[in-house]
Amino acid sequence: MRKLSHLGEFRLIRLLAKRAPLAPGVIQGIGDDTAVLSLGKGPGEKFVLFTTDMIVEDVHFTRAMPASAIGRKALACNISDVAAMGGVPKFAVVSLGVPPFLEIRFVSELYQGINRLARRFGIGVVGGDTVKSQKIILSVALIGEVQREHLVTRAGARAGDVIFVTGPLGRSFETDKHLSFMPRIAESQFLVKHFGPSAMIDISDGLASDLGHIVESSHGGACLYEERIPKTPGATLKEALTDGEDFELLFTLSNEQGQRLLKLKNKKFRFYPIGEIVAQKEKITLMDSQGRKRNVTMKGFEHF
Repeated sequence: MRKLSHLGEFRLIRLLAKRAPLAPGVIQGIGDDTAVLSLGKGPGEKFVLFTTDMIVEDVHFTRAMPASAIGRKALACNISDVAAMGGVPKFAVVSLGVPPFLEIRFVSELYQGINRLARRFGIGVVGGDTVKSQKIILSVALIGEVQREHLVTRAGARAGDVIFVTGPLGRSFETDKHLSFMPRIAESQFLVKHFGPSAMIDISDGLASDLGHIVESSHGGACLYEERIPKTPGATLKEALTDGEDFELLFTLSNEQGQRLLKLKNKKFRFYPIGEIVAQKEKITLMDSQGRKRNVTMKGFEHF
């Protein structure tokens, strides 16, 4: 009998997506950073964004890490997903699995981290669940909203589009960025209001894997410029491509809009052009400073 390790995480998701029932009002189901739901048309129509993320002890964090930072991360991952769709977060429910012998202080600090970040982004924490488990598990479900005209998915990139990221990549665990990153809501809102990204995703599994999701959904390919990929100090190119948990935004703009963004003298945000979308389907290449190309076969993190 085949095991999950033979199938892999993303093929498992595609398999489950084929079998999932839909309902009226589903604009985007399984297969993007969040689900997109319509509650009916009207003036100034907004879509509901609905997402969930789970973090598990010894996979996404260790018990030696600060409890407040762990709680913060649980919510921040979800906020980052909403940013990737061009939206803003609104309401969250938090479910917690913990061993019975865990100190009450640890749990209290987990929620302090959640609540502090929720207040910063104006999010209401409105419910959840608690259960007994052998390891600490935090699962957050988040509702956001997005103006219809501001919605961005993974599927809109076209040949000639410029590929950007919002910050340096690699060594997120070594630098504790995976605990302290700031979800890129402000950058996302700036982009959707002024530049209209054609596709967007947050980098949770690594640049190579998450760019792969964009080119697969957009039925194209990509060429990355090796020298332009921003790396966290001390990170190698491989780490920048595959480490994951950076939670920077990876997005594409038409060539015209990309050039306009590069010429903009905006000191509040920094955007890094790292490549372009090409017509060759689902193939990612890396071009060095001499113009030599090689296929990117490295992949980022998968759970199975």
